Amino acid sequence: MIFQQRFVANTLGRSTLDISENVRHVVAQAEIDVGICHVFVRHTSASLIICENADPQVRVDLENFMRDLIPDGDPRFGHDQEGPDDMPAHVRSILTQTTISIPVTNGQCALGTWQGIYLWEHRSAPHRRELVVTVYA
Repeated sequence: MIFQQRFVANTLGRSTLDISENVRHVVAQAEIDVGICHVFVRHTSASLIICENADPQVRVDLENFMRDLIPDGDPRFGHDQEGPDDMPAHVRSILTQTTISIPVTNGQCALGTWQGIYLWEHRSAPHRRELVVTVYA
């Protein structure tokens, strides 16, 4: 059995957005006891991460690291049609991931105690991001 659903997440600009509940909701609707949940973000300047959900400083530290690694306006990048954060956002999404897979056990995402699913917005401005969640039995 395969179940698929889309949802939209509105970001606040460069930051992480916890989408764990959205994904859990889709998995519950799928009514699949054991399987795989696949999450895909349909954009080239945002990504998905599974990250610690207890201390938000972890995600702040990740953002600080990424900002230092791939600075906006880097002169090496010629692609800047949408601003100085355009190409850095693409590099960030390539270095991270646009898909994740999570085991489904007993009809629930089998995440660890301190794990959450996050949409990582790599653009400075807020965006409307579309995600596709597919659950396979």
